[in-house]
Amino acid sequence: MEVIDQLQRKIFLPNIPKRIISLVPSQTELLVDLGLEENLVGVTKFCVHPKYLRKTKTIVGGTKQVKLEKIKALNPDIILCNKEENTQEMVAELEEIAPVHVSDIVKIEDAFELMHQYGDIFQQEALVGTMVNSVRDKITVLQEQIQNKPIRKVAYFIWKKPLMVAGKDTFIDELLKLNKFENVFKESRYPETTLEELKAKDPDLLLLSSEPFPFGEKHKEYFSTLNVEIELVDGEYFSWYGSRLIEAIDYFKKLRD
Repeated sequence: MEVIDQLQRKIFLPNIPKRIISLVPSQTELLVDLGLEENLVGVTKFCVHPKYLRKTKTIVGGTKQVKLEKIKALNPDIILCNKEENTQEMVAELEEIAPVHVSDIVKIEDAFELMHQYGDIFQQEALVGTMVNSVRDKITVLQEQIQNKPIRKVAYFIWKKPLMVAGKDTFIDELLKLNKFENVFKESRYPETTLEELKAKDPDLLLLSSEPFPFGEKHKEYFSTLNVEIELVDGEYFSWYGSRLIEAIDYFKKLRD
């Protein structure tokens, strides 16, 4: 079977992969929800859903650094990566061990495309179809719910020191748009910023994400001089794709209320 991943790389798979290594937390969750938990032989230390998974699978490292010998010993049929989460150098090294599929997710349609690719690769297309249709239906309901709500200017924070936000051409930005949030940071993907610049951009809402930096109630005080509304948000719902989108749309309905 010849597969073309989301970087338009050709991958040859002699059979349906039975031994899978996933180096991307959201993709690991998707595999489990597709009924492929038994086929997962290796995951990262950041693959936290389902919570018990790291106790039952071999941890092969993080998303930026992995233990190649440990991966080789697992004898995988396929290794699943992501352009943003994993490095180009890592992918090149992993290709010496097994076929590597690389995802590239910016738009919601990219997430759907990945789900369908996994459906083809692992022979789970019917279940993927149900998942994708469910998300599309939920998005329709969300859009109807917020169609009369005003667009809100927001800044979405992902890190404290240095102060960093999610900008243009990111999956987070795509989900902000879905919620009728206008991102005030449009110059680059993950820019650093300051309170002075933030004041000049004049957002009416700050979203403090739970990941990768775990913003909490205590961090609201840092932004208090801006006199702007601040909301703590679950970062997994704004940055995890795949089956997590099913829960994410329900979360957005409550958030916009």
